[in-house]
Amino acid sequence: MPDLKEPRKGKGKIEYRQLGLLGTIPIIMVVGPVVGFFIGRWLDSKLGTAPFLLILFLIFGFIASGKEIYRIIKRAEEKPDKTKDEN
Repeated sequence: MPDLKEPRKGKGKIEYRQLGLLGTIPIIMVVGPVVGFFIGRWLDSKLGTAPFLLILFLIFGFIASGKEIYRIIKRAEEKPDKTKDEN
């Protein structure tokens, strides 16, 4: 017979929150460099500096994605404040 104990209150919310935050990482890994690529390519076409700005903005995209991923991981590791859950 299965164990019919009640689940602990609030624990599922934390797991879903972490899953939601960490689930955005693959999207961010792709979006930052892609946006940097297109901005750099557009600027290169306007200013005639190909491929300098494309490479520069691609690197900026990777850096921005890395910083955002770091922030997301830190946020996922945090324990939520109990007063926020009660409201």
